[in-house]
Amino acid sequence: MEPVNIALVGCGAIGKKRILALDAEDTLVGVADMDAGRARECAHARDGARVFDGWQEAVACAEVEAVIVSTTNDALAQVALAAAARGKHVLVEKPGARSARELRGVIEAARGTGVVVHVGFNHRCHPALLKAREIVTAGEIGPLLFVRGRYGHGGRVGYDREWRADPRISGGGELLDQGSHLIDLARWFLGDFPRVSGYAATMYWDMPVEDNAFLTLRTAASQVAWLHVSCSEWKNMFSFEIYGRDGKLAVDGLGGSYGTERLSFYRMLPRMGPPETTIWEYPGADTSWRIEYQEFKRAVRDRTPPAVSLEDACAVLQVIGDVYAQMGFRY
Repeated sequence: MEPVNIALVGCGAIGKKRILALDAEDTLVGVADMDAGRARECAHARDGARVFDGWQEAVACAEVEAVIVSTTNDALAQVALAAAARGKHVLVEKPGARSARELRGVIEAARGTGVVVHVGFNHRCHPALLKAREIVTAGEIGPLLFVRGRYGHGGRVGYDREWRADPRISGGGELLDQGSHLIDLARWFLGDFPRVSGYAATMYWDMPVEDNAFLTLRTAASQVAWLHVSCSEWKNMFSFEIYGRDGKLAVDGLGGSYGTERLSFYRMLPRMGPPETTIWEYPGADTSWRIEYQEFKRAVRDRTPPAVSLEDACAVLQVIGDVYAQMGFRY
């Protein structure tokens, strides 16, 4: 594919992952971050990259074709909207905004200029989940019945004083953070959820946002997604199970501290009893960032719809907003 001229806004841990995912022939024109030292560090990671004097200069730069937005949640929609309005393609980190209402302005701007805006739900690009999607699409586990997902970590000392614990910046707690990934994956396999029921609470951490959330989501066809996210999990874990009439798929682990990424395929036999079992393991580095960037770049060059659209992100945020409304939360 032809190279792309990129600007990066937000030079934290995720921003650094995004730089590493770029193709060698792509040009990182420049970076912007509120922390000047962090911006210089990111710029030094790529020959020729400069430090912009704020995100406004980054999105206005004539050399820039596409902007990667990896800021804190409070700035995601603001930067993405400004970039899209100027005709720049955008890869914006999940969840894309603090609320569905906040994201709708980005949708309008992108429609007005016709640019590609991809929302960074990179879990769709983990190899075990890509393989699971392939198996489901081929009809190998039959019509889908329900999914069950769990995702959690144990935080760290001072976690309740970081930006994710400040609702003005984050827009919500664990449901918005890791929960948005699980909801997106559930939608990817089952579709929209017009029926939403959930419970969210702060059970351990001393912070004004939830640290645990439990959801029961139903499609129009009464397929169910049963999801739990937690930042009092203590041992990092990821589990996503997809149940069909003829079998089950189980994805466990995401690599690193979450354990080796693994897909187990349990195919039911006509006689029932113990299923035929096939297991794939995906050790090594996390390739999802690289795969996702390639999807974004292909959409930019081919002018095709992004793999994860603003409408997808808006649907996820609507589910989260519904649960917050049920709980009376006013983040």
